[in-house]
Amino acid sequence: MVTALIFAGGTGVRMNSNTIPKQFLELHGKPILIHTIEWFEKHEMVDNIVVVCLENWIHNLENMIEKFEISKVSRIVVGGSTAQESIFNGLKAMKDSVSDDDIVLIHDGVRPLITKDLITNNIKSVEKNGNAISVSYVNETIIENCHDIDNQRIPNRELLRIARAPQSFYYKEVFEGYNKASVDGFSFIDSSTLMLHYGHKLYPVYCESDNIKITTPIDYYMFKAVYEAREQQQIFGVLGE
Repeated sequence: MVTALIFAGGTGVRMNSNTIPKQFLELHGKPILIHTIEWFEKHEMVDNIVVVCLENWIHNLENMIEKFEISKVSRIVVGGSTAQESIFNGLKAMKDSVSDDDIVLIHDGVRPLITKDLITNNIKSVEKNGNAISVSYVNETIIENCHDIDNQRIPNRELLRIARAPQSFYYKEVFEGYNKASVDGFSFIDSSTLMLHYGHKLYPVYCESDNIKITTPIDYYMFKAVYEAREQQQIFGVLGE
């Protein structure tokens, strides 16, 4: 079985929205979170969806799931104070309904510009290699230790990749990783960092650079532009046939 674990527990401080968390901001009448969920809902290889959500927005999300006819969401879980806690809450909630060798795709609720092929390639990479980390190329120069004048360094960007999502694993391994981090009291920025720390080799799956996480207002406008460009491409593609 393949489960998408979508975490959407953030409050969106950097979005400057005082009333609506960023994952519930709408584009063309549909919340960002629903745009994201629909990719997994429509994918034939995904069997199940678990969503981690802000506690006081769970009822709203339930109404949205009904409104947009989402059928694969089996559970909505209360989020934690960090993304790591939220993901671990989701993994714990799944424990009685999944097997050790089930595949879990961990994905940001505010990363809606994914594709069917990216989901497919994540699943196939887990089946072949044991995990999958969606990555994109670095297209600009990175300065390391920028404020430490005596120790500045510019790494070769040909060797660098940007870790994005989904980040996908077998359930047993990712649950053990998050459980260890909880016991050890360690905090990690994402699943790839956590799993690498605990000795797992990471296998990249390439995605486009527009697979952005919507964190700031400019990200929202980038999402809008890319979304509408994709829509136009589909329309003109059909008309041109």
